[in-house]
Amino acid sequence: MSRGSRVVLAISVVLSAVTVTAVHVQQQRERERLHRGVLRDLERLSQKEENIRLLEEQIALTKQLKEERDKMLMEKASQQS
Repeated sequence: MSRGSRVVLAISVVLSAVTVTAVHVQQQRERERLHRGVLRDLERLSQKEENIRLLEEQIALTKQLKEERDKMLMEKASQQS
């Protein structure tokens, strides 16, 4: 094998190895990015459920407060009569 052939072969092997490594690294980064996306989605879902729970709690407290206010107004009105 001539010297030129060896150089071309060596360069081809190195470029192939670099290409395979670069693709592997890129795939790994993409996999990690997708995983972070799933974690963000789960966190958003958890936050949404918490917000819904808090909203329902606020609605119940508001209803209770209105009932108590109405009851007090009724008592005041009956006392004035």
